[in-house]
Amino acid sequence: MHYILNIETATKNCSVALAKDGQTILCNEIAEEGYSHAEQLHVLIEKTLLEAGICFQDLKAVAVSQGPGSYTGLRIGVSAAKGLCFTLDIPLIAVDTLQVLASQVKVTEGLIVPMIDARRMEVYSAIFNSKLEKRREVRAEIITENSFDTISGTVYFVGDCADKCKAVLTKPNFIFLEEIKYPSAKEMSVLSFFKFQNNEFEDVAYFEPYYLKDFMITTSKKVG
Repeated sequence: MHYILNIETATKNCSVALAKDGQTILCNEIAEEGYSHAEQLHVLIEKTLLEAGICFQDLKAVAVSQGPGSYTGLRIGVSAAKGLCFTLDIPLIAVDTLQVLASQVKVTEGLIVPMIDARRMEVYSAIFNSKLEKRREVRAEIITENSFDTISGTVYFVGDCADKCKAVLTKPNFIFLEEIKYPSAKEMSVLSFFKFQNNEFEDVAYFEPYYLKDFMITTSKKVG
């Protein structure tokens, strides 16, 4: 048996899931406006292991959502994951946050666009097909009425950006799945186990979250 602890803290959702051989067996999470990850994460980790009846030494790896997302949230999650891996001498696995978010969409055709709110009309996004294969890299972008207008098929949008984006993304082939707002650790299990089987591990000492922190686009100032 291969137990992997999955940690997701890139958004308002502080989420911990325990997986056995790639299948989620327990998940504890809490989404609060105040970003209480620093207070909640270690409590959720201990609660999850206690409920599963295993100890830290039973873990074969720790997986963490690598970003993009909240700077503070990512740092808290990555720091906790690295600390566990260092102490237990087990591998660290990094999983694409937007792929985790897209994994909640169960469709057989069309494209999936997971989006994480940045600020104003800015988002972090990527494009996946129905098999969760990436069709466009992660970008930090400003959403306009022309965004994604070259896609002719059905596009499913998920994430915490629906309220601000659906007013401008109005094409008939655009569908907003508003019930899917945040990435969850329970969707990391298959992804992290695949990486575990293929020895796709991170350097515990040097791994850093994927902040996309160079994204500094702002609206143009008025002239005159």
